[in-house]
Amino acid sequence: MAATRYPRDPGLTARMGVTMFLLLLLYVAFIGILIAVGVGYVFVLVLAVLLLGGQYWFSDRIALYAMHGHEVSPQQAPELHAIVDRLCALANMPKPRVAIADTDMPNAFATGRSPKKAVVCATTGIMRRLNEQELEAVLAHELSHVAHRDVAVMTLAGFLGVAAGLLTRTILWSSMFGFGGGYGGGRGGGRGNNGQNIILIEMGVLLVTVIVYAISFLLTRALSRYRELSADRSGALLIGRPSLLASALQKVSGDMARIPTRDLRRSEAFNAFFFAPVKSNGFSLSSLFATHPPLEVRLAQLSQLEAQLGRSH
Repeated sequence: MAATRYPRDPGLTARMGVTMFLLLLLYVAFIGILIAVGVGYVFVLVLAVLLLGGQYWFSDRIALYAMHGHEVSPQQAPELHAIVDRLCALANMPKPRVAIADTDMPNAFATGRSPKKAVVCATTGIMRRLNEQELEAVLAHELSHVAHRDVAVMTLAGFLGVAAGLLTRTILWSSMFGFGGGYGGGRGGGRGNNGQNIILIEMGVLLVTVIVYAISFLLTRALSRYRELSADRSGALLIGRPSLLASALQKVSGDMARIPTRDLRRSEAFNAFFFAPVKSNGFSLSSLFATHPPLEVRLAQLSQLEAQLGRSH
């Protein structure tokens, strides 16, 4: 973690550490199984590394491009820059680049591979709906992600899922088009029991990769929820007013229902970046495997913090 004044949260940090440890064990077991059965899909792992490396290195540009955000100067957005300046001085951290996304969806996000390469972005929708103090609370939450290097953590956590997903697709494509699976020859070269053994191995590896992907997906989602709770806590304690963040959460979550479903579905894939998750009507994976804790859980934590701070004064 960067040396900032954002308060530490040992309990949630421990949970995130356990989750990362479980992901590491899963990764080691996954690689061990592939080696044991002689799978020759090294290029899949290399491709996964390249993809995750690109996501890590260009995360700020990818997020801004996806949300149609653009950087703004202090002259273009003096109020927004003033809030970020205050928070960075309070937290003793480098000031990130500041951006605005021209969309009515009330939200904000921060991304970047390090505090020095970070960008914090607010939508025009959230800037219209929140007062200055509430917006400051939201940006304190987002800057906590920067201070804790959450982009790096989530990128590393997502590596195994990406690798397993790519390997699953590769095996399926190999089976569909009759290409060799990397076991020492194409399927057409195997006869009798040898050909059946190759098919069984492919089916076994496919099953393992699907299971690994599912487990890593659930662990990564759990890590994302821990991360959001930690950012809520750190941001609220930094400004000393958890009630402001709670008020912002309620406004943003309530007004999200007024956004057209088409716009919500378009933004749903980027939930992990957002201050508040986007939920479109109807069934979606995000409703089953949430990137954020339930609103009630977040509000309960903030209410408890407000009471603790009230007793301490």
